[in-house]
Amino acid sequence: MSDTVGQVGQISVYPVKSLAGRVVPAVDVQDAGLRGDRAWSVVEADTGERVTVKTTPRLREVVPTGDTEADGHALTEVLGRPVRLAASTGGPQVDAAAVHLVSRGAIDRAADGDVPEGCSADDPRANLLLHLTGDADERSWVGRRLRIGTAELDVVRTPKHCLGVYAEVRTPGTVAEGDEVHLLD
Repeated sequence: MSDTVGQVGQISVYPVKSLAGRVVPAVDVQDAGLRGDRAWSVVEADTGERVTVKTTPRLREVVPTGDTEADGHALTEVLGRPVRLAASTGGPQVDAAAVHLVSRGAIDRAADGDVPEGCSADDPRANLLLHLTGDADERSWVGRRLRIGTAELDVVRTPKHCLGVYAEVRTPGTVAEGDEVHLLD
């Protein structure tokens, strides 16, 4: 048994961790997260130490082109120090969970001042932007399961410094813009 609680409004994939994302109409959801999401990271050219938006906020301004060499040069210019892109090993470079979901309602609440410290209400960097029905609030889904498209997700927690919820992939599948979001019993 399931309840339809909304639909997918937008899907975002972030090919390079900490850089800007790109909107896609559909995506394969794999065990480790969305295909192509955070598959690369920015590292110091000399040491290989990872560079993130937490320590270098200007990363958020850079939109990756898909050409790792050109993107590395652009990042070096923007940051003023030598960096390069490195392929992520062992799956996407996610800090908390495989999929980040946020509702339009959460963004609206943030605009009204309900924003966790350290969170950007303008760019929550979520993979799935959901349009929920009625008073639905994704924060109440922690410990519950969702079916979106042909994928099933287990909602595991609310982010400490971000909007929405984090989920792990229970059943891989495909999610498309407009797919219904079902809260499972």
